[in-house]
Amino acid sequence: MRVIFPHPSPLHSATRIWPVFIPFAGCPNRCVFCAQDKQTGRDVVRLEAVLEELVRDLGEAQAAGRGPYELAFFGGTFTALPHGFPEKFLSDIDRFRKSGLIIKTRCSTRPDRVTVKKLLNLKSQGLDMVELGVQSFDDAALEAAGRGYSGVVARQGCAAVRDAGLELGIQLMPGLPGDRSGVFRFDVEEAARLAPDNVRLYPCLVIRGTELEKIWRGGGYEPWPLERAVEELTWAVGRFWRAGIPVIRMGVAPEEALEENILAGPWHPALGQSVRARALLDHIRKKASELGRSPRELLVPRKFSGELFGHARELALCYQDLGFAPRKIRFHDSDKFVLS
Repeated sequence: MRVIFPHPSPLHSATRIWPVFIPFAGCPNRCVFCAQDKQTGRDVVRLEAVLEELVRDLGEAQAAGRGPYELAFFGGTFTALPHGFPEKFLSDIDRFRKSGLIIKTRCSTRPDRVTVKKLLNLKSQGLDMVELGVQSFDDAALEAAGRGYSGVVARQGCAAVRDAGLELGIQLMPGLPGDRSGVFRFDVEEAARLAPDNVRLYPCLVIRGTELEKIWRGGGYEPWPLERAVEELTWAVGRFWRAGIPVIRMGVAPEEALEENILAGPWHPALGQSVRARALLDHIRKKASELGRSPRELLVPRKFSGELFGHARELALCYQDLGFAPRKIRFHDSDKFVLS
């Protein structure tokens, strides 16, 4: 008997991203954890200069025959940019969409700064996806984090994106101030129920210069340890995979300016790799149980050779405990896993 199965992660497009950073722009307030300047490597920006630079660089990319790209506006609150800038950005890049250099445009924003009317207007000008920085659906966690809206409003924001016919992304931040046992799993279940097109998971960190640093130094906040974050994220990734929802990011991207300012919290440069590997191990363990006997061999698609054992082969012993000595695991050119 053999058990044949694909990787449990849902497929998602892997178009090259052209990031546009607009830290703090359009934000109604600064949340206690927020350090967009350090996360993006850019401080407060002048939107006119960002737009001018974007159009110039896209023109150079087009002339050089590069692309195609997915344009993504990160940081800030895109739908609340002042002076009609959401429309200006989309209008000025329209020729690059028509030429095929830009094949998709998405933005990140807050769930309390979207309406169906606003989103329909932006969709008509070329917006394809909205990623909502929901962070949590729990009222107490949202209040403690200074988000300024409730779980009901977070759900309404998700509904508005769908009602406008746009793709939906949801960003969650486990371990916020106000966190309690079960809150993150509740958030994951709520997000899965809303069936977004993708999810990002950013465990809360204490970063120098934020309001959260003051709360932490005063003893009012205790971040998740790395071990708990890995355990909870592994469960969450498995839940989203089973729901057919891709998890496209776990943890903030390594930035030198960010790393040197992280004071506490579950940060590791290989967090995503470790979590994906553990979620895959859980899936393989379940599939192995279907054999009804000790497994003899595991064939693994070669493209997952760097993921199977996790960071620094941290899961090698787990596979041995499962009955897979090194000689029982082989990599092959198929796209399916084979247990026998």
